[in-house]
Amino acid sequence: MHGNGAIEKVDAVVVGAGVVGLAVARALALAGRETIILEKETTIGTGTSSRNSEVIHAGIYYPKGSLKARLCVAGRKALYAYCDAHGVPYRRCGKLIVAIGEQQRGTLERVLATARGNGVDDITPLSRQEAQALEPALACSGALLSPSTGILDSHAFMLALLGDAQEHGAMIAYGSTVAGGRIRDDRSLEIEVVSDGAVMSLAPRLLVNCAGLEAQAIAASIAGLPAETIPPLRYAKGNYFQLLGRAPFKHLIYPVPEPGGLGVHITIDLGGQAKFGPDVEWVERLDYAVDPARGERFYAAIRQYWPGLPNEALVPGYAGIRPKLLANGADAPDFVIQGEEVHGVPGLINLYGIESPGLTSSLAIGDCVTQLADLSARIR
Repeated sequence: MHGNGAIEKVDAVVVGAGVVGLAVARALALAGRETIILEKETTIGTGTSSRNSEVIHAGIYYPKGSLKARLCVAGRKALYAYCDAHGVPYRRCGKLIVAIGEQQRGTLERVLATARGNGVDDITPLSRQEAQALEPALACSGALLSPSTGILDSHAFMLALLGDAQEHGAMIAYGSTVAGGRIRDDRSLEIEVVSDGAVMSLAPRLLVNCAGLEAQAIAASIAGLPAETIPPLRYAKGNYFQLLGRAPFKHLIYPVPEPGGLGVHITIDLGGQAKFGPDVEWVERLDYAVDPARGERFYAAIRQYWPGLPNEALVPGYAGIRPKLLANGADAPDFVIQGEEVHGVPGLINLYGIESPGLTSSLAIGDCVTQLADLSARIR
C-alpha cells in the first residue's frame, strides 16, 4: 500500500485488530478473500480485547434468540476446539452464580430458565450446602453451576488468529488510521488511510468496521452513510481490583446479574491471580486509570459472598471500557452486525456494541460476517 495519489483497489479490508477484527480477518482469509487488516496502534488487541476478564462465557444471560445468545453458545464451542487445536492455554474451571438471601433465589431461577432456553444444557442448580461443599469459603443461599465456563490466555488466542489469517494470505498494517471515506456515485466505497504521515486511498470491495470503541466514529466519517443507521455509543468503564495473596476458590464466582453488567465477580487467571470486577462506571472519555477509592464499594459487594475477604487485600488492577449502545439503566442491548440491508451500502459491514461476550463469540462473529459478505456479494 503506497500513497501515490492513485486509488488502490483491494478485496477486503478489516478495520481494527482486536480479537473480533482478527477473528473476522481469519474467517475472510480462510474463505479465500485477500484481506488487509488496518490497526492504528503498533500491535494487536490494545483496546477492549486486552482489558477484560478473559472469561469463556457459556451463554447464560442473554435474551433468547439474540445475537449475543446465539453467537456466544456457538462461539464457546468453537473457541474450546480452537484452543485445543492451536495450543492456546485455557482452563475449563466452571463458575458458580450465587444468590445472596432468599430474595435472589427467584433471580437464579430466571437465569436458569434463560440459560436452558439458549441451549446451555449443562447448568445445574445447587443448594447452599452443595455450593459450600464445592467452595467452603462461599456464603450464599443457593447457586447455579456452569461447568462449561472457562478462562483463556486472550493474547495467545489473538496471536493464533493473526497467524492463521496471515498463513491464508492476510496482511496487517500497523500504525494505519482510517481518516474518512465516501460512498461514490456507483455506490462503491473509498477510504482514506493515514500511515506514517502518508495518505493513501483504498477502494475495498468489502469493508468490515471492527473498530470497537471507535466503530461509530469511523462509520460517521464515511460521507454518504445514513447517520440514522449509526447507534449512539456510551462508554461503560469497568474497574478491576486484584487480590493480594491467593483466593480460596477454584471456580469463578459471580453474583446474580445487575443492570449494565454481571456484578463484581471473582475471576482467577491462568497464573492463579484472583481479580475482582468489573464494576460499571459511566464515563465521557477514554480513561483507564483505576481510582483506589472505588475499592471501598468492592469490599462490601464481595463480602456478601466471601465474608472472609481480609482488610487491605485489594489493590487497583486495571480498567476496560465497553462500547455500550444504550443509555444507563436500559435493557442489555444486543450486538449489532449491520450490512447493506440496513444502511444501503454494498460491501460495508459495521459492527457496533461488541462488548461482553465478544471474546467468547469472536469465532462465531467471524463466520457471521463472512456469511453476510457472501450474501451481499451474491445479491449484487
